[in-house]
Amino acid sequence: MLEILNSIDAFVWGPAMIVLLLGTHVFLTFKTGFIQRKLPQAIRLSFRKDPQGKGDISNFGALATALAATIGTGSIVGVATAILAGGPGAVFWMWITGVFGIATKYVEVYASVKYRVRDHAGNMLGGAMYVWERAFKKEDGRTPWWAKLGAVAFAAFATVATIGTGSAVQASAMTGIIASSVPVPAWAIGIGIVVLVSVVIFGGVRTISNVCEKLVPVMAVAYAGGCLVILALNAPVVGEAVALIFQCAFTGKAAFGGAVGSGIMMALQFGCARGLFSNESGLGSAPIIAAAAKTRNPAEQALIAMTGTFWSTVVICALTGIVLVSTMIANPGIQADVLANPTLFSGAELASAAFSKIPYIGTPILVLGMVAFSYSTILGWSYYGNRCVTYLFGKRAIRPYQVLYVAVAFLGAIGVGDVMWTVSDIGNALMAIPNIVAILLLSGLVACGTRHYVYDGCLDEVDEDPIPVVESK
Repeated sequence: MLEILNSIDAFVWGPAMIVLLLGTHVFLTFKTGFIQRKLPQAIRLSFRKDPQGKGDISNFGALATALAATIGTGSIVGVATAILAGGPGAVFWMWITGVFGIATKYVEVYASVKYRVRDHAGNMLGGAMYVWERAFKKEDGRTPWWAKLGAVAFAAFATVATIGTGSAVQASAMTGIIASSVPVPAWAIGIGIVVLVSVVIFGGVRTISNVCEKLVPVMAVAYAGGCLVILALNAPVVGEAVALIFQCAFTGKAAFGGAVGSGIMMALQFGCARGLFSNESGLGSAPIIAAAAKTRNPAEQALIAMTGTFWSTVVICALTGIVLVSTMIANPGIQADVLANPTLFSGAELASAAFSKIPYIGTPILVLGMVAFSYSTILGWSYYGNRCVTYLFGKRAIRPYQVLYVAVAFLGAIGVGDVMWTVSDIGNALMAIPNIVAILLLSGLVACGTRHYVYDGCLDEVDEDPIPVVESK
């Protein structure tokens, strides 16, 4: 089974997907006038409360929830698995995916906010499914069959991806980190995860947002602090680690005695796949929560949302990658473990080995940070799935989906992690395709709006376009 899934994974993340993903990132960077240069302004906007904005949750609440869903296993365990499978060069391609992916995150969120809708209770709904529904409507108000197909395909693939990426994978990583440090059985950890997740996700978007607003800043700062301590301890080899990352990215050089790394294509494949898993640029997930934010216009929230890619990949993933590579160089014992069993030496164990080098506090920082990251990711992705099943089946599907979601988290905790990592990779690729196609078709419209709001100084202007109310199923 796993061999078949790995073959499918290799196909969907083959050259065509890499060209589509990186090509979209680069194309939209030019199309938006290098929107990355507006990062300082975007970061300032992240902390501004906007009483004139229309939406359900604050700008920062939407960003924090999106970050909660992105700064998780993809930023720690995902980086480690990318290094083990694709070599140190994968770190470089993760970073590149993040730098150029900032533009894609901006465009997809702009489209999601512009084409968001309300339900009869007044709640904001958005995401690629509503972009497909509204952006390509005919003059008579009907949605063409191909647009409806794009909407349904995205929502269906995203629902599957949320169960893998958001539930099973996170629970598996959380269990792996805890079990490698504390002698607790996996089933007990699984029950704990189910309880902690259930008390929040059954409370709705505002409860999820409130928890993430408080949790994300603390966990990100604590984790980054731990990384900086490790880099200080590894200071003599940090330069060598950075050089090795670049060498392996462009030469396909095998690293650590040939234990890991198998060519430029592998570095590209795993770097791009894990980069997308980490920052979700092009995936279409973050726009779902961004559509619920209180914002004056699409550009304002798009700028705020694009900072998520900067923090998750350009900062956190880069720190993690240099920490892991430098630790393997500085500690031949870890290299020996990888060489002896490279397929089973999991990303969680590699991250644990790196943080254990910090005396006394290293392991607790990683365990607590990983638990917080994974927990918040489970919360964030539960909201994405909630909105997707609502689009597909109506509100009656929300409760069954939530029950399935927490049940899969338990299964992930007790041992389906390897399978779910692969299923998640496949699901991410399949949901990314309809999302990327939609934003490429709308790139001209977004570029025009960006010139008006961002470059012509109209960012405080309130978008007066009416937000339609959709029928509840």
